[in-house]
Amino acid sequence: MEQRTLVFVGSYAEADSSGLYVYSFDEKSGQLTKLDDVSGLKNPTFINVDIDHKKLYSIGECAAEDGTKTAEAVSFAIDTDSGKLTQLNRVFSLDAPTCHIQRDSNSRYLIVSSYHGGRIGLLALEENGQVGRQLDVQQHVGQGPHPNQNQARAHSAFFSPDEQYVYVSDLGSDRVKCYSIDKQRNVLVPQGEYEVPAGSGPRHLTFHPNGRFVYVINELNSTVSVFSYHSENGELRPIETVSTLPANYDGENGCAEIAISEDGKYLYGSNRGHDSIVVYAVHPDTGKLTTIEYVSTEGGHPRHFALTPGGSYLLAANRDSNNIAVFHVDRATGKIAYTGHSVQVSKPVCVKPVYVNS
Repeated sequence: MEQRTLVFVGSYAEADSSGLYVYSFDEKSGQLTKLDDVSGLKNPTFINVDIDHKKLYSIGECAAEDGTKTAEAVSFAIDTDSGKLTQLNRVFSLDAPTCHIQRDSNSRYLIVSSYHGGRIGLLALEENGQVGRQLDVQQHVGQGPHPNQNQARAHSAFFSPDEQYVYVSDLGSDRVKCYSIDKQRNVLVPQGEYEVPAGSGPRHLTFHPNGRFVYVINELNSTVSVFSYHSENGELRPIETVSTLPANYDGENGCAEIAISEDGKYLYGSNRGHDSIVVYAVHPDTGKLTTIEYVSTEGGHPRHFALTPGGSYLLAANRDSNNIAVFHVDRATGKIAYTGHSVQVSKPVCVKPVYVNS
């Protein structure tokens, strides 16, 4: 069977405009070619791809009868030959707009996060891949010293490597909150919470492939916080916090995405304002970071980026310049270099490259 790469993109969009996109990616040339685009959803900004079952899940924004903003989760079937998306169903997910969607590896649950509502929702996934009913909601509380921290702001949810725990970065309270899922009662159970420095604003996180370290990118003070991870109880213990910016940069900036190479040697983070990817070397024993370089994302406001499977390329989604830029990754050094390839996409927010067999 031939293996190739498809790239799925979510964006800011009105319901009558295209908001989801599918591209093929040529690993030899570094070029993206559009295969499909989908309209009908308002702000399908973040997506999750279940390529094993040929499904895609997206968030969406809707409104209650009184005009209050609410959220929906939408399922699609993926035709891996053509790249076409076919909507399966859409359901109410949370009574506040959402910004992130996550799925467990067994495709039993979805977890959606609400920045504006400061809460997360647990949804069922049906055996046919459609989104089921809301199972549980956990409301966060708390504040921080930054003006954007006047309330709790749940920004994302990520599973631990063994999926015993779910970690939610709460930008508003400077906490990473830990939950487990009670699969008998289908509810989220709080297990603890872990602090980043005051005013940091944790946004997203990633686990080291060895399962020993966690890296949290902090939006508000442009840093990455490093923790050791203890699987026996889910505890995170702080190791260090490092800047994502050059020492001589004094402009506005807010961090967004974080990703680690498949071999765990290199860590990447995006700067919005400085409009760059910061590249770190990861110490194999301590998990500590050493800055290697800062590389322009060839656009404005890199809201998200992703490494392709195998790690040979990095795709940067620049929201304000409406483009996705393609970078080659030197897997021996971790350094990245712009390929000269970029595609125009209206307000891209999330980019997900996956291998498919066809």
